[in-house]
Amino acid sequence: VQLQAFGGGVVQAGGSLRLSCAASGLTFSIYTMGWFRQAPGKERDFVAAITWDGYSTTYADSVKGRFAISNVNAKNMVRLQMNILKPEDTAVYYCAVSWRGRVTMTSNDYVYWGQGTQVTVSS
Repeated sequence: VQLQAFGGGVVQAGGSLRLSCAASGLTFSIYTMGWFRQAPGKERDFVAAITWDGYSTTYADSVKGRFAISNVNAKNMVRLQMNILKPEDTAVYYCAVSWRGRVTMTSNDYVYWGQGTQVTVSS
């Protein structure tokens, strides 16, 4: 399984960005895709996750109401729409795949990871 994340960039506070993650080699029909982020000097934190069928999603409290995760199953792609961005959202964002059939916030449940895409929010 290979994951390619893209869509990061530099945006002013209050602005929006949409991240995408394209997955190849997904042979299982049941899985969960998630987004995590890591700021300099900090641990990697969970952001959002969605099941393969789109029926279940979960978000970190820090992004609820501002971020929205969705998937495009026909393309094995997951997207993260980020609105009302804040400087504290600045981080490298990673997408990942878990074989669990339910959403999970635990990074150890994710077995495949993309290379990350940088998001910088200026104040």
